[in-house]
This record gives sequence, structure tokens and C-alpha cells, in this order.
Amino acid sequence: MASFSVTQGRVIKGDIFGKHDITDQVVDVQLLLAPLARDDVKTVRCLGLNYEQHAKESKMPLPKFPVLFYKPATALAGPFENIPVPAPAQEVEGLDYECELVAIIGKQARDVPESKALEHVLGYAVGNDISHRDWQLKRGGGQWALGKMYDGWGPFGPGLVSSTMIKDPQSLNIWTKVNGITVQDSSTKDMIFGVAKTISFLSQGTTLLPGDVIFTGTSVSQPTDIDDNHSQVYMADLYLRPQGVGSGRSPPLWLKDGDVVEVGLQGIGTCTNKVDYVKSRPKL
Repeated sequence: MASFSVTQGRVIKGDIFGKHDITDQVVDVQLLLAPLARDDVKTVRCLGLNYEQHAKESKMPLPKFPVLFYKPATALAGPFENIPVPAPAQEVEGLDYECELVAIIGKQARDVPESKALEHVLGYAVGNDISHRDWQLKRGGGQWALGKMYDGWGPFGPGLVSSTMIKDPQSLNIWTKVNGITVQDSSTKDMIFGVAKTISFLSQGTTLLPGDVIFTGTSVSQPTDIDDNHSQVYMADLYLRPQGVGSGRSPPLWLKDGDVVEVGLQGIGTCTNKVDYVKSRPKL
């Protein structure tokens, strides 16, 4: 689903995490919002370096345990909203994309074995962990959050696909396009820590709640020669060599104002978001 195509839907009444009914009432859909309302979101957990080749391209050792960081709930956004880039993130280049499978917890989980972990998943979406590498790696004092925390830097959707329809979350193709050109193309089977192992690990001694959102990491990159202007030569090269995140290329491919980023996941759909450099607000 490369663009918004849903025009009608049936109204669901009740608790998304509990008893609810799908009614016969059909309404027109004018805009797809984020799959969860902000009040329904408890935490936003994210994994870093969860694909082997992505860890290698980042020149970091393969993690022995999941690398965990958090985004604020205000970072979440709908599948077709603009990606707002505030003034601090415009100071230097470094804006990057990360296509990720997103799992939403639907049933409370604590000390869950890996064999039972997927029973606690309400459903899946695809998300984009928008990141600014300079703020993430150079200005954050070793913490990644400053490069990933801004409002709207976690668009996800386009809907919430029930876990009953995704039997194996480790067998899905996952990809990213920038301005229509494929720049990431991988599979969730390449995760170091699969969804079940991740949920089991995160639940040890810690209660996962309905409404917890888990971004599960992004896939491989492979260096390729590009120029700074997204030239036709570079775009043609990407057609032949579709790989990963912008920071893994030489020279890097940073997102620019007006770029359109599309992230997709097999069986889920796509989110399409435009980079929007926000003008500075007037000082009071």
C-alpha cells in the first residue's frame, strides 16, 4: 500500500485491549491516524543493533543482550503525517531513516518464557525510527535518546494487524524507499533477537503492559557511492544496490527537507512521510 487507499471502515466499540465489538456501522475514512491513541500508549521501547549486518556497519560488536532505549510517546505519529525537523536537528546533517517491525503488547506480561511471548502481542505495525546521528552519537553523552526523541519521529501504522493474522513475525520482508527509490530491503528473519525472544527478555522482572509499543530494530546497510544532491546517477545506482540506513553509506545519505520516506512491511502495509524542516518559532 504505497498511498492512502482506505475509504471506509467499520466502527469498533469497546476496549481495544479487552472486550470490544466490530459493529455493522460503516463510516467514511478521511485520514488514517496512528494505530493507538496517545492515551493508550504506555511506553515506547526500542531496540538498537538488532540485525547482525547493521551492527557490523555501525562498527559495533554484536550485542549479547538486546540494546534497549526509549522514545517518548509524543514521538509517535500517524502513517502519513509529516516528519517535523526542529531547529536543533537542522544545525548539522545527520537525519536518517530506520524501517522497523513494531509489536504492540495486548496482554500484561511478566517473566514470560519465549515459547509463550507471542501470546501477549495484540498486533503488529511498521514504523520509522527517525534518528539524527549527530545528536544520537556525538551530542548525547553516550545516550541515544537525544537523537531520537523529537515529536513525530516515530511514525507507525498504517494500521494494527492482529497477531492472529501474522503467524510468524520472523518471515516478513521489510523495506524503505526515499523519494521512490528502494534504500533498505531485508527480512525480519535476520534479527539477532526475534520478537518472542525480545518480549521474553524485556518481561524478566519488568511488567509489560497493554499499550506498550516495541520498535524491534532496523536492517542492514551496505556502502555505496553517492553525491550530496540525490543525483540521477546516485538514484540509478540505488536501483541496482538497494540496501540500508543512510549513515552506513560512504558518503552518508542524509534525509533532506522535502524528502518523502516510505517504510513497508510484508502483510502490514506502508507508512509514507515527508520530511518537513520546521521554521523557527518567533521568540517571545
